[in-house]
Amino acid sequence: MEQHFKTWAECAPRLVAVAAGHEPADLVISGGKLVSVQTREVLDGWQVAVSDGRFAYVGPDASHCIGPQTEVIDACGRYLVPGLCDGHMHIESGMLTPAEFAAAVIPHGTTTMFTDPHEIANVLGLAGVRMMHDEALMQPINIYTQMPSCAPSAPGLETTGFEISAEDVAEAMAWPGIIGLGEMMNFPGVINGDPQMLAEMAATMNAGKTVGGHYASPDKGVAFSAYVAGGAADDHEGTAEADALARVRNGMRSMMRLGSAWYDVESQITAVTEKGLDPRNFILCTDDCMAGTLVNDGHMNRVVRHAIDCGCAPLVALQMATINTATHFGLERELGSIAPGRRADVILTSDLTTLPIEQVIARGQTVAKDGVLTVDCPHYTWPENSRGSIHLGKKLSGVDFEIQAPAGANSAKVKVIGVVENQAPTKALTADLPVTDGVIEGQEGVCQIALVERHRATGDVVNGFVSGFGYEGRMAMASTVAHDSHHMIVVGTDRETMATAANRLGEVGGGVTVWKDGEELALIELPIAGLMSDQPAAEVAAKADQMVSAMEACGCTLNNAYMQHSLLALVVIPELRISDLGLVDVTKFELTDLIETPE
Repeated sequence: MEQHFKTWAECAPRLVAVAAGHEPADLVISGGKLVSVQTREVLDGWQVAVSDGRFAYVGPDASHCIGPQTEVIDACGRYLVPGLCDGHMHIESGMLTPAEFAAAVIPHGTTTMFTDPHEIANVLGLAGVRMMHDEALMQPINIYTQMPSCAPSAPGLETTGFEISAEDVAEAMAWPGIIGLGEMMNFPGVINGDPQMLAEMAATMNAGKTVGGHYASPDKGVAFSAYVAGGAADDHEGTAEADALARVRNGMRSMMRLGSAWYDVESQITAVTEKGLDPRNFILCTDDCMAGTLVNDGHMNRVVRHAIDCGCAPLVALQMATINTATHFGLERELGSIAPGRRADVILTSDLTTLPIEQVIARGQTVAKDGVLTVDCPHYTWPENSRGSIHLGKKLSGVDFEIQAPAGANSAKVKVIGVVENQAPTKALTADLPVTDGVIEGQEGVCQIALVERHRATGDVVNGFVSGFGYEGRMAMASTVAHDSHHMIVVGTDRETMATAANRLGEVGGGVTVWKDGEELALIELPIAGLMSDQPAAEVAAKADQMVSAMEACGCTLNNAYMQHSLLALVVIPELRISDLGLVDVTKFELTDLIETPE
């Protein structure tokens, strides 16, 4: 379990003694160039001495801190950069447990993560959050947990496995690894003064912790002002420069994300690079990264490089991934910079623009070198109730996916969820579809979508239509990762194949499967809550690659279409979604009919 990491106060006597030369340091790094994110300058030749996992001395010459047992690292002219911080992310999106996620990102220079486990909260409730929290505290890097705020994310529009209450939030605020409240997605609830939402935010603020924001509306008028007044301190849902401006001008932090499917940095960072705004209130994050992205492309190092490619000065980009993040969560005196007393999290890199991660030190210990993990990331013993969470209630058949047309109709005008590449919002579209034997059929790029209830074994299936994936032939894809309530989403062109895919996930206890012409082309088993594998990231990434190839074989060419698939039930982001209760018009936050009746 978690090993106690000494506080600055506990370490202070020894830090003082080491800095003064009275006691030897555990580690000294010399021969490098120190990146000071506090002052945005590079200090050539500056050295650091580390004791008890914290920086003791930072200055031009640490030779007085070296004793016979001191480990000395020669940086060989490389830069010393603070360990990178991810300001907002969901571990479950990588389909990995906290231990395996940490093992994947440590070699990329990530030493601190602020995680919101609201995926598992929807499936297992407060107990699931505690499982994630406990494994996070076991890791050799800093993983802080934000208590999920919205399960369900939109009350009355979806049914979750468990619900999070204001009492749950208040209880979690006393846990050692809780840093604040996870993204407050129910922005209409806040704006309308919903007592539970305000109570959750009050419990967080009364505990002196940070309220995470999520305002997914284009309305930057009175509604936005009301939302900010409720206490949300940051927002990662911006997609344009105007969004970033609205956030920071209202005292929020603008979190700009580059995930596996989210490309929202380039469109917002112009507020700094072109408008010249003070960058202190801008933070970089990932939000959602799949295992394949982590293994093949990187994590926060990828985001920083991208920000630099978008015209951001390297030192400014590094501030957005280190000290800005730490300051936001009240941890500026704990991490995010190379300065006395802070956790000794540091990256050695030979270039500040391309940012190769050549050595990673966390809490004074080398945790990765040349892309290879050099420490153990301990695993929590996941209890039986975290597995076997797929309860379909019956074996499904093609009949469960039939959409009946109005009596006597030869065609039907229906609402269609329109997928938008690389963006979370969907489009509310319509299509005139043919009717065969009283059943509405998809055609010309419009295929079926179904949400299969999986928490309470009701056997319920809600059917609709979706476009944008480009699927062809006889295929189906099913996933128990279905933000946010995590029922099962099935998309397909053939109803019998959709039933086969859904039943397959019931058999294996959750995951993702792709079928074509009666054959299973890909399967990712996700036995923990139907969301995560406890296998290493490389193995999960290999299965995810196979999934992508299978989707392509079915005609899909969208970038990271799996992420789009998993968000089709996200009833807090416009415009049109599906839930276990029906089709949801998110612009109005109300259920809507699938079939449009003639005026």
